[in-house]
Amino acid sequence: MTRSPATLLLARHGQTVWHAENRYAGVSDIALTDEGRRQARQLGEWAARSEVDAIWTSTVSRAIETARPACEALGLAPRREHELRECDFGEVEGRTLAEFAAEHPERAREYRADPVAHPFPGAEDPRAAAARGTAALRRIADGHPGQRVLVVAHNTLLRLVLCELLSIPLGAYRRVFPRLRNTAVSEVRIGAQGGALLSLNVPCAPDGPGAQGVPEVPRVPGVRP
Repeated sequence: MTRSPATLLLARHGQTVWHAENRYAGVSDIALTDEGRRQARQLGEWAARSEVDAIWTSTVSRAIETARPACEALGLAPRREHELRECDFGEVEGRTLAEFAAEHPERAREYRADPVAHPFPGAEDPRAAAARGTAALRRIADGHPGQRVLVVAHNTLLRLVLCELLSIPLGAYRRVFPRLRNTAVSEVRIGAQGGALLSLNVPCAPDGPGAQGVPEVPRVPGVRP
């Protein structure tokens, strides 16, 4: 008997000090800013008026703290998955791409052209990150057939996973998905036939841009909108 597909509501955690300055925060455990905590409360308010059956987060504190208001609003205990942690950015942890480019212009150029073939020095292999993140989401989906699950994780990890689920070349993730906004929700359906993207980057705040529920459409190389 085929299981009903699960709907995963993917949200990037709230703003941190490093993200406010556009610094790479991967394995570093960086706290939310006041703005990040406000965004977390907005996500909790969104969850309270949405159909959410379970909540999962990565094991990094900024994701856990972002999910806390939603858990409290729904009376749900958070579940944690270590494989949903952010990618390790190696030598660029805590730095901006501009700072890296000033010291290593050729390496930065290669990274911009294909961040999977040319990751930062000492960084986690993006292919491995995509594989672990995708496997984690599939396990979550298998455990919640027919349910809607809020998953709070991280910008680069989620973009890689979206490419993997949608059969988009991993090396195009920065171009196809330029950015997942803090606490915006992207809806995917995962079942036996694979993954489907239902909406992208929809703000959880009722007065935010695109709040009427009109999703952004990812731009796939070679495919006209």
